[in-house]
Formats: sequence, structure tokens, C-alpha cells
Amino acid sequence: MIGRLRGEIAIKQPPELLLDVNGVGYEILAPMSTFYEMPPVGEQIMLFTHLAIRDDAHVLYGFASERERALFRGLLKVNGVGAKMALAILSGMSADEFSRCVQSNDIAALVRLPGIGKKTAERLIIEMRDRLQKLLDLPKQGVTAATAFTQSTATPVNDAIDALMALGYKLTDANNMVRAVESDGLASEAIIRAALKALKV
Repeated sequence: MIGRLRGEIAIKQPPELLLDVNGVGYEILAPMSTFYEMPPVGEQIMLFTHLAIRDDAHVLYGFASERERALFRGLLKVNGVGAKMALAILSGMSADEFSRCVQSNDIAALVRLPGIGKKTAERLIIEMRDRLQKLLDLPKQGVTAATAFTQSTATPVNDAIDALMALGYKLTDANNMVRAVESDGLASEAIIRAALKALKV
């Protein structure tokens, strides 16, 4: 099992990144909460990881903190919640916000996330309530202080739309979410953050 990786960020294209560890490139999927804390391409980071072994692939997930990884693993234990949905939850709200939703039975906030209907939201609240305290007692500290997001050759708006679609939003919804926020001069990460934040209003 791969539990932690330290290396240089080679590529950032949310929700994917390539981490160069001593010449070996690890393809990693990460929630936006982790991307928000990443330094620019070329800098060193350390990520806590979760390796999912499927029949058709080995998929590596990366997280800024043990707390995020623990919540991801806790979500995977909920009936009907897979890795893609768990990533969408961690991208759409922080661990503290998720905890508040569970403790206050806020189904409305959970169903705003892609792929989560009323029944799944109710199941999340019931099954996660008892597990949350242990998970949230873990350290909050992330990989590094937040820094500017290094752009790819694509436009920030297109990168943001692609990232939202990878998190489970439909193309039309992703387009509408991005167009609804002021994106001039913003990096992809900032556009994604604003679009996801607007859903909570």
C-alpha cells in the first residue's frame, strides 16, 4: 500500500496531477480542497495517498492532510458512495462544512453536489454521523500554504469547466457554473472555487 508520497509537481490539471518522485511519475487524482493548497508546478509537496485496486486499474488518490484522506475513506464505506462521489464531496465542501451538514441534517446542501440525490444524502447523514468525530480529530494541516495556480496552455475558463466535468457535473451545468462567476484574470483554481462556492448560496 502506498500511504504517502513526496515529490515535485510535474503537471496540474484538476482533478489530476502528476507527481515526480525520484524520476517516477505518479498519476494522482485529488479533490479541489487539496488543489487549493498546492504550490506551483515544479515545487515539492507531500501528499497522503489512498490506493484503490480495481479489476481494470490501480488508482491513486492524493490528499493534503490525513484528515482529508480519513474522510475520503469514511465516505467510501457508505453504501452507494464510490471514489468519484467522495472526490466530488471533498471538492464541493470542506471537512468542517461536511461535518456541519451531517450534524444539522442539512440534506439540501448535500444534494447540490453532483451525483447526490435525497436518498444518498440521507444515507450519508445517518452513516457518517457516528464516524465523523474520530475522522475530524485528525490534523487539519495541509501540504503547504496556498499559492498561485500554474496554468496549462488551455484557458483558465476551459480548465475550470473540464475540472468540474471530471468531478461529475454535466457539461451544461459546468458551463453555467463557470459563466455565472466573474472569471476575468482568475486562475482555473480560483474559478472552480468561486463556482463551487456559488452553489452554497
